[in-house]
Amino acid sequence: MSQFRRAPRQKIDGIVLLNKPVGVSSNGILQKVRGIFNAEKAGHTGALDPFASGLLPICLGEATKVSGLLLDAEKRYTATLKLGVQTDSGDVDGQVLAQAPIPTLSVAQIEQVFAQFCGPILQVPPMYSALKHQGKPLYAYARQGIEIERPARPVTIFSLQLISWQADVIVFDVLCSKGTYVRTLGEDIAHALGTLGHLIALHRTQTGSIRGEQMLTLEQIEIQKTACLQPLDLALQHLPRLDLDLKQTRLLQQGGMLALPKLPHDWVRFYDANGRFFGIGEWHAVSERIKPKRLFNFVDTFAQEAGESV
Repeated sequence: MSQFRRAPRQKIDGIVLLNKPVGVSSNGILQKVRGIFNAEKAGHTGALDPFASGLLPICLGEATKVSGLLLDAEKRYTATLKLGVQTDSGDVDGQVLAQAPIPTLSVAQIEQVFAQFCGPILQVPPMYSALKHQGKPLYAYARQGIEIERPARPVTIFSLQLISWQADVIVFDVLCSKGTYVRTLGEDIAHALGTLGHLIALHRTQTGSIRGEQMLTLEQIEIQKTACLQPLDLALQHLPRLDLDLKQTRLLQQGGMLALPKLPHDWVRFYDANGRFFGIGEWHAVSERIKPKRLFNFVDTFAQEAGESV
């Protein structure tokens, strides 16, 4: 047996706002961040393709319980679309399939096409995606040259704005719903402009209410360590806040529901009498109560503070 053993994994709770670099997978960079903290649990909140960069919130420990809400959140990207060339993956990492002439364009024409894609649209997922068909991801079939029929799926483009434009390159900002493939959006925009296209760059700048201003590189995270950890409720600022007394907190901890009026949002954030965030809940229409959905194990001092008097 080797005399060298890895140190036991640590219980680390928090969110790291990583600025994912180009050329690595989301899971690969996740494992590096997990290694920096030697964390027991870690997960990301929506993969970025290897060619893409930008905001990749990494949830550590109890924060993994809210990662699903970030997966469902809207996303914002800056995308760079190269006109005149189509690739099999829809991005710069793919093989060239075809080329086409680029018509003479104007800002007005580009913005007119952008307007066609705003709002609810149907989008056919690309073959180079992780969507499953008969238990295998579509990209596995694509690599074998097999084309699988994919039904169009509804997505929403909340905003689509032109940032800059040259003869064969368009840079745009897009805010979109979960499940939107910006690679496919770029191809569809190019087609609507009368040519072909693929993305040569994609940078995520927002996930839900989290913006990219506080993103850190992997090197900065290695230096800052726990100083760069963000609180778990960072991702939930759009939800109403409920400040609860000790009795209400204990009720939730024991699986009970709160008889409170419905708030504007079905989901709420729970805070104890000391202002500490300890979970999220959901309005239950049948019972007309708020029930706990995710409570966090790091809140282990309630019993000590309450003593035996409840």
